[in-house]
Amino acid sequence: MTSYPLLMAYERHLRAARALSPATVRNYVVDVGPFVEYLEGQGLELGNKAEGLRRFVERNGASRAAREYRALVRDYVAWLGAEPRHGGKGIAPRSIARTLAALRAFVRWLIDDGKLPDAPLWAPRSGMLRRFAPKIPRTLPATVSVREAAELVEAPRARIEPRHNAEDGGERRLALALRDAAIMELLYGAGLRVSEVVGLDVGDVAPVKRSVRVLGKGAKERQAPLGRPAAAAVKFYAQHGRVALARAGADGSALFLNASGGRLSQRSVQSMVRSYAARAGLDKRIHPHVLRHTYATHLLDGGADLRIVQELLGHSTPVATQVYTHVSRGEARRVYMNAHPLARNSPSG
Repeated sequence: MTSYPLLMAYERHLRAARALSPATVRNYVVDVGPFVEYLEGQGLELGNKAEGLRRFVERNGASRAAREYRALVRDYVAWLGAEPRHGGKGIAPRSIARTLAALRAFVRWLIDDGKLPDAPLWAPRSGMLRRFAPKIPRTLPATVSVREAAELVEAPRARIEPRHNAEDGGERRLALALRDAAIMELLYGAGLRVSEVVGLDVGDVAPVKRSVRVLGKGAKERQAPLGRPAAAAVKFYAQHGRVALARAGADGSALFLNASGGRLSQRSVQSMVRSYAARAGLDKRIHPHVLRHTYATHLLDGGADLRIVQELLGHSTPVATQVYTHVSRGEARRVYMNAHPLARNSPSG
């Protein structure tokens, strides 16, 4: 896809001007791909300077460009959602929303570079583009119960044996179990993203103050409080488990190390959580983000204010946090149905 000169220039812009990660840059460029395909199907070559697209939106005069943009996007979204047998892409609503977000960034870049005329649809804070996206069915985040969460967090401790033989690798196994116990505490006890957990350095955790410095999405830093069990687990791992693992490698900054002494990967944590979920006998598909969802839901069930939960999760707006209120309402209904004398059965008269 990046064989197109214009897309190659856009990719260079993303890498240099916006300092995005390689994976994010790749996703942005790939998500523009369907738009390029759509234009070609309409006989509009992207060209080196988007000449064909500019002629199309200005064909009835520059003052009509805004209307042409809206018609173009409306037709593009219809094409994205249409089944392949009908000549479309058959893309799901959630993927269409992501594709439109990538299109907006791409067109905004073309406008700022003088290649296309501007229009309100592409204004930086405009919400007009979202009106063209199909409605995404609301899906509640997966969670586990308090008992299941406790069993999952406790699962690594079953591997911690007070007696171990260094000659048969027991010291290494103990170190890994201590590491896993600390990670599970942070995923549920502090609601950290898996990327935030593996990104922690030794100096980010303050066990005495019971807090951890987290670098979240968009390089936003926040202080996350730790409960006593989480703080104790991290401290014990840092003082004992990490020392044993560090002997095998040379990563002097990473808090959580793999068996070779390097920084632990996200995939390793995901595999670890699935393994402990199976050991705990949970039949649900458990992944690290389920523990983050559960953390937020249990906070709200315990009476925490939504905006406080927003801060703890590192969400920039309360919109992303509000989905958890639906889960908590379900819990509230369950408690009501089980506890209120008139909710279960009508009194016999």
